[in-house]
Amino acid sequence: MSLHPRILLAVAFALIGLAACDTTNAPAVNRALDPLSVIDDANLSEIMLSAATPEEAVAYFQRAAREQPQRLDFRRGLASSLVRAGRADEAIPLWREIISHEDVQEQDRIDFAGALIRAGDWAEAERQLDLVPPTFETYERYRLEAMVADSNQEWARADHFYETAAGLTTRPANVLNNWGFSRLSRGDFTGAETLFVKAVSYDPSLFTAKNNLVMARAAQGNYQMPLIRMSEIERAQLLHTAGLAAIRQGQIDTGRGLLADAIETHPQHFEAAVRALETLETEVRR
Repeated sequence: MSLHPRILLAVAFALIGLAACDTTNAPAVNRALDPLSVIDDANLSEIMLSAATPEEAVAYFQRAAREQPQRLDFRRGLASSLVRAGRADEAIPLWREIISHEDVQEQDRIDFAGALIRAGDWAEAERQLDLVPPTFETYERYRLEAMVADSNQEWARADHFYETAAGLTTRPANVLNNWGFSRLSRGDFTGAETLFVKAVSYDPSLFTAKNNLVMARAAQGNYQMPLIRMSEIERAQLLHTAGLAAIRQGQIDTGRGLLADAIETHPQHFEAAVRALETLETEVRR
């Protein structure tokens, strides 16, 4: 398994520290030389969850859980890593084992609910969240509560939970983007636009929010590019989005112009925009 450089550094520092130990303390040295103990000392499990690629983390936790099956934290790490790797279906049986364990934590149910949502089991996700005491208030809990409320079209609850989640994190861009998309799907284009602008203000690199912002503006008949930071490639992609939106709304000439601008703006060949413009011209000639 190829490990991330930061992971190798963590292990290296753990081994450097070991070299300075009292060599006469044989039990301590033997414990420290145990691979999993070194991993614990270096807090490698946490690093694997945050810095390793999803598949690296899966491989690590599979080995660790196999070697020490009594360690619930390794099973948690494996379940979380499987979800990160897009393998939520495989994670769900593990989460079921974890929540039936005597040492289950409230966060386990929340993580289980997140896996269930990714697997499309909204009803079971809602049931798991309902089992979490209301006093356990975290960003992740309320983000998932908002998504479940959205799926049930309980708009007032969704708005409440999105607002609460946004207030519990210093990096609310993603939850603001989700909230904006919720408003967009309800037809509240002005409210959606406001939320997308806020999302981009917190994270100027969040292209999804930029694209959603253009869609919200286009839904209101405004095809001008928003005054936000964007690269040439992003501008071309956003012009493409606006052009397609205009065409769908019957604004053929506007759409044609926006697609042409997208092709001209993109620093390389913009195949998607070229194809869309060619299709449009073909349809118009018919």
